[in-house]
Amino acid sequence: MASSAGPEIERLIGLLAKLPGLGPRSARRAALALLKKREQLLNPLAEALADAAAKVKTCSVCGALDTQDPCAVCADPTRDSTLICVVEEVGALWAMERAGAFRGRYHVLGGLLSALDGVGPEALRIGSLVQRASDGVVREAILALPATVDGQTTAHYLADRLAPTGVAVTMLARGVPVGGELDWLDDGTIAQAMRARRPA
Repeated sequence: MASSAGPEIERLIGLLAKLPGLGPRSARRAALALLKKREQLLNPLAEALADAAAKVKTCSVCGALDTQDPCAVCADPTRDSTLICVVEEVGALWAMERAGAFRGRYHVLGGLLSALDGVGPEALRIGSLVQRASDGVVREAILALPATVDGQTTAHYLADRLAPTGVAVTMLARGVPVGGELDWLDDGTIAQAMRARRPA
């Protein structure tokens, strides 16, 4: 199929299509919206991207993204340093912060163990987690990992690696979501909720 746009536009579309949730058609619509509103969207976006590329760095303590190192969470003296919440990626950390239910510190693994994808322990930030858990300050590591096969595999591996440190290793509860109706839930979620039941 012949290209209907110049190489610069095609490059923009190609790059947008690489973003999660955007396919070729969505990328074309996004590119068109940006180009139609250059002053309101395209130019500010270009500036924001350049700014982020120049200033955002990975926290040397927890692996989060921020413009300072250590990040704002690690540098906050009011956070509970005895609790570490272990997450797969930075997006999960942001979700935990949005919920406002956790006031401890974080550790971003950078992925999950996956034999199929060839991701082993050395590819993740597991060594630094064990080191942090061994410092004598941490008393609990909360594994906030996805309820997937790779998430469960990673959780079991981390529990084994953290056992010698003496810290308590816990996992987020799984089951019926707030506002969830049983007839809309899958069998695995209902079974997990039944196993994790607690006194009313």
